[in-house]
Amino acid sequence: MKINLCSRTLIVLIGVLSLIASHGHTESQPIPVADAPMDMLVTAEWLSRHLHDPDLVVLDCTVKIEMAESGDMRAVNGRASYDVGHIPGAGFADLMVDLSNTDKPISFALPTPEKFCEAMGRLGVGDDSRVVLYDSSNSVWAARVWWMLRWVGFDNAVLLDGGLKAWTEEGRALTSDPASRPAKKLTVAVRPELIADRDEVLAAIDDDAVHLIDSLPEAVYQGQISMYARAGHIKSALNIPVLNLIDDRSGRFKSVDELAALHPEDRSDRYVTYCGAGIAASGSAFVMVRLGFKNVAVYTASLQEWAADPANPMVGPTH
Repeated sequence: MKINLCSRTLIVLIGVLSLIASHGHTESQPIPVADAPMDMLVTAEWLSRHLHDPDLVVLDCTVKIEMAESGDMRAVNGRASYDVGHIPGAGFADLMVDLSNTDKPISFALPTPEKFCEAMGRLGVGDDSRVVLYDSSNSVWAARVWWMLRWVGFDNAVLLDGGLKAWTEEGRALTSDPASRPAKKLTVAVRPELIADRDEVLAAIDDDAVHLIDSLPEAVYQGQISMYARAGHIKSALNIPVLNLIDDRSGRFKSVDELAALHPEDRSDRYVTYCGAGIAASGSAFVMVRLGFKNVAVYTASLQEWAADPANPMVGPTH
């Protein structure tokens, strides 16, 4: 099965994943108490109670995946959806423009740390802020912004478990009013070890202390569905599809025990997650950090870069 892709819309996994993933119904375990510190996940109830906290910045990180007339799946900026309705007070974190380097030939390329911090500062995120991130599609887009915030040294961000779906299913109001927050200063304190590049991934193939995690669906991992320049997966990679981590009915992350059972037991080695452009991989990395893995990186260029170069070893279709 071959899926044709446009050069700037290589992230099609969300649409494909929803067709081929299945999960049991369980509940994740965020902190529900209104006056407790933020966990890495918060509930819609928690957010509702804290929505007007002066230091709390809420950001909608949505990117839509749609089918074009040509049959291609394409990434569409979530701004229009945000304008129709978003959580009151939420700003819009534009992953396709402000939070990417659009001069690069791959989609969702990392901006410089300085550009990223400037963009977040314009959204009202400063060194003393608390940040809640959400999206309308399984939290992977929010997780990408979460990971970039960690990359520049900011640790006081969390995800809304279940995203916009969890908010609306509880009957909570949306607004079309744009957010208005004063700009803040977000200091750059880069952690380069949180981002892996092609050379590190290549070296990891033969390094028993570094493990590659493929976050794409099993059918893509096995090469039965071709989404990038070559079908299959990076040699030596273990497949843990990101939507295996999420309950398909609620859109919330599975329980900590269930998530732990899906991952390796050794949490001290280095792990590098990848997918097509580092979006699903960020969701996987988020879960691994929440489980206590100490040394996790995201290969943000992922298969967009890797599969395009025949010199990079891949395991092709298996039957």
